[in-house]
Amino acid sequence: MAEDRLYDVFVIGGGINGCGIARDAIGRGYSVCLAEMNDLASGTSSWSSKLIHGGFRYLEYYEFRLVRESLTEREVLLANAAHIIWPMRFVLPHHKDMRPAWLLRLGLFLYDHIGKRKLLPGTKTVDLTSSPVGKPLKPLFSKGFEYSDCWVNDARLVVLNALDAAERGADIRTRTQVVKAERRDGVWEITMLDRSGPARTAGREQTVRARLIVNAGGPWVDRVLSGAIGRNDAHNVRLVQGSHIVVPKLHDHDRAYIFQNGDGRIIFALPYEEDFTLIGTTDQDYEGDPKDVAITDTEIDYLCAAASEYFAKPVERGEIVWTYSGVRPLYDDGASAAQEATREYVIKPDPGEGAPLLNIFGGKITTYRKLSESMLELIEARLGKKSAPWTHRAALPGGDFPADGFDAEVARLQAQYPFLAPHQARRYVRHYGTRSRILLGNARSLADLGQDFGHDLFGREVDYLMAQEWAVEAADVIWRRTKRGLRLSQDQVTALETYMEQRAA
Repeated sequence: MAEDRLYDVFVIGGGINGCGIARDAIGRGYSVCLAEMNDLASGTSSWSSKLIHGGFRYLEYYEFRLVRESLTEREVLLANAAHIIWPMRFVLPHHKDMRPAWLLRLGLFLYDHIGKRKLLPGTKTVDLTSSPVGKPLKPLFSKGFEYSDCWVNDARLVVLNALDAAERGADIRTRTQVVKAERRDGVWEITMLDRSGPARTAGREQTVRARLIVNAGGPWVDRVLSGAIGRNDAHNVRLVQGSHIVVPKLHDHDRAYIFQNGDGRIIFALPYEEDFTLIGTTDQDYEGDPKDVAITDTEIDYLCAAASEYFAKPVERGEIVWTYSGVRPLYDDGASAAQEATREYVIKPDPGEGAPLLNIFGGKITTYRKLSESMLELIEARLGKKSAPWTHRAALPGGDFPADGFDAEVARLQAQYPFLAPHQARRYVRHYGTRSRILLGNARSLADLGQDFGHDLFGREVDYLMAQEWAVEAADVIWRRTKRGLRLSQDQVTALETYMEQRAA
């Protein structure tokens, strides 16, 4: 099925970079279409360590520009999305056999001062023998440092960028795979397989046209070039697997830990979804289809052993309640070790004649907005239009309240909907911010929220996610839009699947 509309910008990939670019471009007056072959954030963007951070360890590799940009972005994003991004303090125990204390102090001094830190407190030294943050650790750790970074709900960050783009006029198409793109008469003719409807298995073929293509395929960026575009020489990314484990929470305070390992790497132990601790990540080269990535026994052993070096109570394999793995599409800079490969993003124009093609390689979630601005500079140069950056002062949907106003927003929601339990109101604001009122509508009791699937997931929220946020399957709801999958039983998930099928019919 052919469509007559000619888009200015066509984005391939519904991860954080693709959705960020779509949002920025539509806000500057371009017509935009984005195609994602699966669900939004179903690849790398939902399998991160969930951090908006400067990358403390990148200082060791002299990536000062990347750290400076990341630290500056940390506060920009916090100001624009305080519902899904919030400050977190990190405890770094000093290990006498690892990096010396003077080096850590120097690194943290730089970390405090090379970015524009206004909202977050600085570094301090911690006596682990008397501080509550030292209690879960082995007695041999007596000194540590505490510094600031931010936590992010990564998958929701992606969805909210897509939602803002759509509400500004962008055409967001999920479960739509680009199978062919050809230059014809000065524009791109793009053929897609649309599996978004009831007949998702078979799919429907559609064709649209665009003046410019952005290839933000993430781990599949080279496959887009070799497959849909027809380039035989596509080799630009180094695929690096990162895996995490989730265990019942290991401590009662709200601090995170950053641990140094004997191999020179670091891991995080992060408070996760109130009742859990998230431990990760690994770094190892990956071969194969990114959709097949899964944690290995070696990675599980590595993470358990690394955390057990520090925690007084060892982390055992049998405690693990969930694992996840993702593939980072790092730009292949020839680094010898996976952990040394650059996290800088690289944008490369395709050398072909005619309609422009711009490819993105690498990058990190913290700098997605700056990457989008860099991409828009190239788009403007090729499409002949000049406009000003705007996203640095534009709240994401639901984030239109002060960075320190989360508790006040929860109180306002509870006052408006007094039947909500405190933990339920907090979860709604954490996921939807001020848009919680759109979700809840005229509800006056829990009964008004519809079918109860368990653990505060009700039919009204599912309906909202299907209508507003492109949720199609149960996994979209319980793993990417919420994390209820950590708590729901299989019977509850089956009930949700049945409900969503009936709603979509």
